[in-house]
Amino acid sequence: MTQRPGIVVTGASGRMGQMLIRTITASDKARLVGAVERAGHDWIGADLGEAMGGAALGIKVTDDPLEAFAPAQAVIDFTAPEATLEFATLTAQARAVHVIGTTGMTEEQIARLEPAARHAVIVRAGNMSLGVNLLVQLTRKVAAALEEDFDIEVIEAHHRHKVDAPSGTALMLGEAAAEGRGVALADVSDRGRDGITGARTSGAIGFSAVRGGDIVGEHDVLFAGEGERVVLRHVATDRAIFARGALRAALWGQGKAPGHYSMVDVLGL
Repeated sequence: MTQRPGIVVTGASGRMGQMLIRTITASDKARLVGAVERAGHDWIGADLGEAMGGAALGIKVTDDPLEAFAPAQAVIDFTAPEATLEFATLTAQARAVHVIGTTGMTEEQIARLEPAARHAVIVRAGNMSLGVNLLVQLTRKVAAALEEDFDIEVIEAHHRHKVDAPSGTALMLGEAAAEGRGVALADVSDRGRDGITGARTSGAIGFSAVRGGDIVGEHDVLFAGEGERVVLRHVATDRAIFARGALRAALWGQGKAPGHYSMVDVLGL
């Protein structure tokens, strides 16, 4: 492809939406060709750049994803599960790469992406950063090396506005730990402790969530044994790392065969 791929951003007014817009417009490898917001939003019909408080970009914010996706080669989507499912169908119709950073999706919702993945490239990840995806691989290896004498706890912290818990990244890490131990996360997950809970169940993978302030994202995987602890940690200080990863995924997906991919595929890990 000689022309830079055209990219549409959904949820344009959100924190990630605006970061994605700035990242794409600053890139010499892609073009921003559309911005989508929900019906009734104040930005609908406005110039995107002016809505963000800057210079005009010549792109009108729309609530019509079908129209926005038609000229695009990729759609980057950090929205909500039901919106993402709608966008997946429309993106597949446009044969565009669909990069999904939406978190909080259930297994049933993830399964509903498969018809779209038969017609277009879907890259879905709970976290788009290189560091986090390396952490996932390390978690799998450490979990495989340590016996159940080591308790596993995934501890995550995010800003006060995040609406889902555990975070998508925490669940990625939990899945990796479970895979390392050869078990299903659903069978060993421990997500809530309150009151007299009794002793910890051997082999359980626990989750603890912190919400406060403007924390971008912090994730620890704690392996706690008798007399020693191993802690794997990733700290994000700038939301731009997720936008850069999502853009990398959108570019990577150009020309790939239809299918459901992850950031592990994109990064070749």
